[in-house]
Amino acid sequence: MISWPFLAVLFSGWLYVDAAYRGPEWQRWLFRPITLILLLLWGWNADFLTTQGYLILAALAVSLLADIMRMVSSERLLISVALLFISYLLYTVSFGMQLDFSLYLPWLPVPLIIAAITLILIWSKLAELQALVFALLIMSMIMAWVAGDQFFGLGRDYNFSIMVGAFLLFISNCIWLIARFRFPFKASKAIVAALYFLGQFFIIRAIYL
Repeated sequence: MISWPFLAVLFSGWLYVDAAYRGPEWQRWLFRPITLILLLLWGWNADFLTTQGYLILAALAVSLLADIMRMVSSERLLISVALLFISYLLYTVSFGMQLDFSLYLPWLPVPLIIAAITLILIWSKLAELQALVFALLIMSMIMAWVAGDQFFGLGRDYNFSIMVGAFLLFISNCIWLIARFRFPFKASKAIVAALYFLGQFFIIRAIYL
């Protein structure tokens, strides 16, 4: 059965990704916040919300605020990065509330190696942002690790959706940092946005599982 909230999010997200690659600026300004608001409304309409669900919605709301800050002015990058850190922290706390840490060894190196490569590529370009960007990258790495570890420990559909979503957010964050500070390329905004929206979608989807 087709989910209308899913279609609304898909359509809005696609309009933003298309605009990020080739469309007008007003389209990006309009559909990035609209897509996140639609995700928030979809999550809020779940029949039953646990503490984990409320933390997920809070994290998404903070992500929305971070996006707005970044869109309003590039001079507010520090605020945006700080808000993203808080968002990833809230997600991590939510994922870790199940308290089932298996320390699945094959998974541990994956986010760690990706984060290390990202850091090596961008470190010399960060200047005064080194501490804040390092904290953001490590926080997103921990988020992805906790989500994956919970899935390999519990093996539920809920945790699989969370793992996919968290890992997509982590990869989106790494590509954004690399494109911004080291290797800018035309399609970066579209790729980052697509991974970002998909990541948020899979995490909100988990509320319904």
